[in-house]
Amino acid sequence: MLQLAMMLLMQLFWFPLTGLALTPRPVSSDVDISRRSFVGGAATTALFWGSLSSNVLAAPAPASIASRLKIDDLNLPAPSYASEFKGVDNTYFPPFLEGEWDITQTLVDTSAPLGLKYIGGPNGVVSIAEASMEQARSNIGKPVEVRLRYLRTKWGVAEDRLFNYEERLNSFARKKVVASVAYADVGGSNRQSVLTMGGTEKDPLQTVLVYFKGPAAEKSFVVSHGGDNLGSDSWAGYELQRSIFALTNQNTAPPITTDSEYIWKFDKLDDDHIQGKLRIAGYLNANSDTLYFDARNRAVSLQDYTLDMRRHRDSQ
Repeated sequence: MLQLAMMLLMQLFWFPLTGLALTPRPVSSDVDISRRSFVGGAATTALFWGSLSSNVLAAPAPASIASRLKIDDLNLPAPSYASEFKGVDNTYFPPFLEGEWDITQTLVDTSAPLGLKYIGGPNGVVSIAEASMEQARSNIGKPVEVRLRYLRTKWGVAEDRLFNYEERLNSFARKKVVASVAYADVGGSNRQSVLTMGGTEKDPLQTVLVYFKGPAAEKSFVVSHGGDNLGSDSWAGYELQRSIFALTNQNTAPPITTDSEYIWKFDKLDDDHIQGKLRIAGYLNANSDTLYFDARNRAVSLQDYTLDMRRHRDSQ
């Protein structure tokens, strides 16, 4: 789950010895997760487990995306099929979101709908779950300031993932933890297809590879996405991301795979002011979690935020 993975990463940055406590695989201690092997291995893992979820386990998403902001009994959305987009698939946001925004993001609620043990890490350890929930609840009502950017492309307005990933991670860590961010090509979203179909080098892609200042990396894939226009000034959408977190040093701890659904609702008040809601729903993953089959593709963690978005002065 994203909440646990981020907690482990933050522990790694702030308390370097804690990262060594991750349970190692029974392999030789000289194994090193190089950048090349991490990228290739992450892609293979995501494709395998993605096909498992796509063909067998995923439940269909409700007709109303906005309703997913209000109910606690959420099921993993069905995968998106991007063949018709010919390599330019992405989450495309409403036109009024184009530009750069100064955002106040405030946590208003957090819960574990299926019980605490389901947020207790790969082995469902209740003490980890209690610590994770205590940490999350301590942040309720505390605003986080973050700047995000959305770019117009030939196919619609897309999130500038290179800029936004770094901004989000640094802002929530309250320090600079990101070393670099880069796009990675996948079949449904790749640079060659974007350029062939009239796009540019700056157009965002779906898949992002993040290297942290500590010995850790994350690769995030978009598994499913969708949007509903609720009027000219209102929009709801979601994106299901599969992220693989791995240490990049000599440590033999296995990668952690998380499935997280981001559900948004944006309401335009005027050209320079948007109010919104964000829900982050965490799901267990067959590759990492012993309680995966018990959860039956239901959300095991929910975090609800309010968003107050003001257009950044330089982009007005």
